[in-house]
Amino acid sequence: MLLFLRACLCDVFRTYKKIIPFSIAGFVCCSFANAQANGAVKVWLTTADRSALFQLQQQTLPFTKNAGSNVVIKVDDKEKFQGIDGFGFALTQGSAMPIIRMSKSARAMLLKNLFDTTGNAIGISYIRLTIGSSDLNEKVFSYDDVAGDTSLAHFDLGPDHADVIPVMKEILSINPKIKILGSPWSPPAWMKTNSDTRGGRLQERYYGVYARYFVKYIQQMKAQGIRIDAITVQNEPLHPGNNPSLLLTAPEEAEFIKHHLGPAFKKAGITTKILIYDHNADRPDYPIYILDDKQANAYVDGSAFHLYGGEVQALSDVHDAHPDKNIYFTEQMVVQFEKPGDVNYPGLKVAEPVSWLFIGVLRNWSRNVLEWNLAANSQFTPYTDRGGCDVCQGAVSVDGDTITNNLAYYAMAHFSKLVRPGAVRIASGEVDNLPNVAFKTTDGSKVLVVANTGNQTKNFSIQFAGKSAEASLQAGSVATYYWK
Repeated sequence: MLLFLRACLCDVFRTYKKIIPFSIAGFVCCSFANAQANGAVKVWLTTADRSALFQLQQQTLPFTKNAGSNVVIKVDDKEKFQGIDGFGFALTQGSAMPIIRMSKSARAMLLKNLFDTTGNAIGISYIRLTIGSSDLNEKVFSYDDVAGDTSLAHFDLGPDHADVIPVMKEILSINPKIKILGSPWSPPAWMKTNSDTRGGRLQERYYGVYARYFVKYIQQMKAQGIRIDAITVQNEPLHPGNNPSLLLTAPEEAEFIKHHLGPAFKKAGITTKILIYDHNADRPDYPIYILDDKQANAYVDGSAFHLYGGEVQALSDVHDAHPDKNIYFTEQMVVQFEKPGDVNYPGLKVAEPVSWLFIGVLRNWSRNVLEWNLAANSQFTPYTDRGGCDVCQGAVSVDGDTITNNLAYYAMAHFSKLVRPGAVRIASGEVDNLPNVAFKTTDGSKVLVVANTGNQTKNFSIQFAGKSAEASLQAGSVATYYWK
């Protein structure tokens, strides 16, 4: 009856707008619309059968006094946890190269869809850059490959000027507040025990020089208009098998930070955060060792993790050991190579990464979630020899001006679109086969992301402030629920 009355009144006002002031007509129609929407839950849905791909549903879910389902996810904004810095991807040369080679108009459209917040754009709010090359580069390089250049007179961002830096500048034109993390895969080879880009260790006599190398990087990126919010000391310090890579033990990292990197940042007035570890959840003892060192601890903002090994609970173990320090999640490759039409295609497996990765790390204190990596062509090139990744599918595949959104894109969208920087994680009840996580945004809105990891449709109630909204989620699907 209310919907019918609203429609009739609005039609009358529109018909007779020549004799009724338009502002009054608009006010009445909008008032009815707001009354209808007040307290209703908006739903963004991705289904395993691809019938909905991060699609805003036309029907909202009203809050009522009584729960209609025995399965309840209770959201409580009075119990708060960590703040959220953002969600995003790594921008390697492997990502930047196909993007920079697009036509100007196609590139602008792609970047707007990824980094803007309006319309259907998914609002990526965090980017990880590589300090020097990673294993997704055409060739391995550092920013000073002149052997013995301890003054760093030849330091230069060099190859990044061709692709990474110009793409990053276009991103900043869309979102100037995006947070940027820098991570090195290796120091210059001449600083290492094996004089090779792959493996080896950082020679102690070059600790001071390498600390100034970080300072130079931050300063020269700032000169390009790119502010580095945080750095990790070493990507995957316990995996020297990539090209490039470095073995860096916890005692070595602690020594480097407390006597060299921290003091160098302080002397240069660098406020960029220092993050430690940047590796799998199987070695929580590594960051705890450094944080237990009071001198190193003084310079450290928090610990960074990947999840190729170990259990996600380890993030909470580190948080519990040092609750005054932050937790970050800086890399995970999320891929699916099966496509619609393939024999035995299992559907879009979106519930998997959303549940074990996003929901898992966020419920274990992480302030962000970064996937690996933003974009790649369909051949996954470039990558380095002797350990480069030849199966690193991007969140989007870029072939010329042709774009394909992949699994990592849809998993990310369910968080990056509506959980904006400054949001706070709040309590939400744990339910079998319905892993979930909830947030309160800076304007007071609530966001709940739910994945159905079971094998059948689940009906459940979203309970908040004594009222309930009835929801239903197909097996293997993910939904983001949003209400004010």
